[in-house]
Amino acid sequence: MDGQDFADRSQLKPAVVLTGTAKEGSAAPPIGLVDVGVSDGAYLFRVALPGVRKDQSKVKCEIQRDGKVHIEGVITGVGVPKDSSAVFQMKVQQLCPPGPFSISFNLPGPVDPRLSSPTFRPDGILEVVVMKRRTPPTDGGLPPQ
Repeated sequence: MDGQDFADRSQLKPAVVLTGTAKEGSAAPPIGLVDVGVSDGAYLFRVALPGVRKDQSKVKCEIQRDGKVHIEGVITGVGVPKDSSAVFQMKVQQLCPPGPFSISFNLPGPVDPRLSSPTFRPDGILEVVVMKRRTPPTDGGLPPQ
């Protein structure tokens, strides 16, 4: 890399000023950040999916009985901003690039995947509540005769 190439690259990186809660995080949230909450009967998980659009992407979330979660989808490429006919080639890209992705993680315990309630929020967060799997009573649950 010669001196001119280095000078050209340094001018491409935009200055970003962050304040408030943005200052405490990163400039662009990476895809796949996961929060997990626990209650007596259920788990809540939230997954950051910036760049994934509910109306243009097929996001598939599979939850297995052992608590393994697998999410697949596609980040759509947007080359034309609203109200513009120009197509832009990105010279600086700090957000997730377009293309397919998958995310896998484990919940703290077994679940009943049939009892889940997914919501794809407008802010790009997939939020799912899934009930914990109930274990049958050890005595068989039958009254004594």
